[in-house]
Amino acid sequence: MPRRKRNAGSSSDGTEDSDFSADLEHNDSSESNAKKRRNTRLTRASARLSQSSQGRKQGVDPDDTPPRTPTGNAPSSESDIDISSPNVSHDESLAKELALKDAGSDLSHRPKRRRFHESYNFNMKCPTPGCNSLGHLTGKHERHFSISGCPLYHNLSADECKVRASSRGQVEERTLSHRQDENRHSTRHQTPMERQMQYKEKVTEMRKKRNSTLPKEQKEKHVDHRQSHGASREPILENITSDYDLELFRKAQARASDDLEKLRLQGQVTEGSNMIKTIVFGRYELDTWYHSPYPEEYARLGRLYMCEFCLKYMKSQTILRRHMAKCVWKHPPGDEIYRKGTISVFEVDGKKNKIYCQNLCLLAKLFLDHKTLYYDVEPFLFYVMTEADNTGCHLVGYFSKEKNSFLNYNVSCILTMPQYMRQGFGKMLIDFSYLLSKVEERVGSPERPLSDLGLISYRSYWKEVLLRYLHNFQGKEVSIKEISQETAVNPVDIVSTLQSLQMLKYWKGKHLVLKRQDLIDDWKAKESKRGNSKAIDPAALKWTPPKGT
Repeated sequence: MPRRKRNAGSSSDGTEDSDFSADLEHNDSSESNAKKRRNTRLTRASARLSQSSQGRKQGVDPDDTPPRTPTGNAPSSESDIDISSPNVSHDESLAKELALKDAGSDLSHRPKRRRFHESYNFNMKCPTPGCNSLGHLTGKHERHFSISGCPLYHNLSADECKVRASSRGQVEERTLSHRQDENRHSTRHQTPMERQMQYKEKVTEMRKKRNSTLPKEQKEKHVDHRQSHGASREPILENITSDYDLELFRKAQARASDDLEKLRLQGQVTEGSNMIKTIVFGRYELDTWYHSPYPEEYARLGRLYMCEFCLKYMKSQTILRRHMAKCVWKHPPGDEIYRKGTISVFEVDGKKNKIYCQNLCLLAKLFLDHKTLYYDVEPFLFYVMTEADNTGCHLVGYFSKEKNSFLNYNVSCILTMPQYMRQGFGKMLIDFSYLLSKVEERVGSPERPLSDLGLISYRSYWKEVLLRYLHNFQGKEVSIKEISQETAVNPVDIVSTLQSLQMLKYWKGKHLVLKRQDLIDDWKAKESKRGNSKAIDPAALKWTPPKGT
């Protein structure tokens, strides 16, 4: 079979250097001996490159498929390949340098394309001072390009990260096997298993061993670390909490870093160049949690400045200052349907105030993982909760709701701003959504999937609703349907909450709801201690359900 003719730079296995050098020897037969020795050395290096390339392709015919760059395009010339790639040996790099130098006159007419490392991440460096970008917090990757995956930032080395990853993998395998054994009998046994009770006692003992006060030496070590590194390193976390809680935090850090690395490799997130890290929102500077699809010229800045009233986003502090001098907004657009004290709720129609609602969705995506809707806001109503002072109504949180929901969802997306979290505002938003469902005489439920924080908030709310209902209930027989009609909570959510509280039992062919007085007493004590400062007053609601769209 006649051999197919190849041009320089068109082969896929690296042998184009030897073919090209042979053509040069044929055309320039009067070259000096030094040139011949150089070409011989070039041929040997190219042969080694060919063997290594064929070994990496694992038996694939080099003439069938050309090499692919990370963008999926086949390189058209030698300038497409990075000779400084860490995967290429010194001899191979020398061979390519010589080939490019000898063939410079013939390849000069071809348009130069960006080098491999210029379009990918090999030229990126970790922003942590003194870091060489080697290693990864998860122990699964050889390099990192962000602070979240930097071992040095977390006061670790690359080898320590690998050791931690292997130990975590062994623990997760044992935990998974235990869970599989427990799930086989989960439908029969609702009470905690003996293994679970032992583990709970073990965790309690581990947390009791923590010293509440740090020794003087430890305090000095923490202060010296902060003074020497500042914000460029993570603070020393040892001896601040129990070893068990610290290990849980380390696992969460590694998992979040691994998820971010996967998103970066998929092209969804390019941390450091296309991800907003902080936003200036009123008198707060907030660190973002997730990627939000802001326009590229804004996202690549890393920091956004936002007007806390109209939610317009800007590039600099100067532009924000000029905007605030002219902005006439002091509260969200729409109708104020609730006010008690300093707390107000505004109903904003996505069709009438499209730009505001789009900006609200983009802002929410910075703190929500499962949110997918940003621009199609017309079919939704937004209920925005604010806290008022002498400067205006400041955004506390919001939830959106479909105008016509066939599945009776009373919440599509819900968010409490980070500066107002852990203050009771999340439960106020949830309670307000169920208050609207009561006025509409419907049974509501949030749209799935819920975020991690949203799921925790809803479970806590459902628990309080059920305990309050059972505390006030004086009859002998209780019905799930009656509870649902009075509280507007979906029966499925009621049953799942009763199961988690171990208040639902199956006995003699019937499901029985047990009134556990110990749980009710604990809830009552917490309720009296907390007070009713963060509670929705149904009498303060001035709202009638909309009659269509």
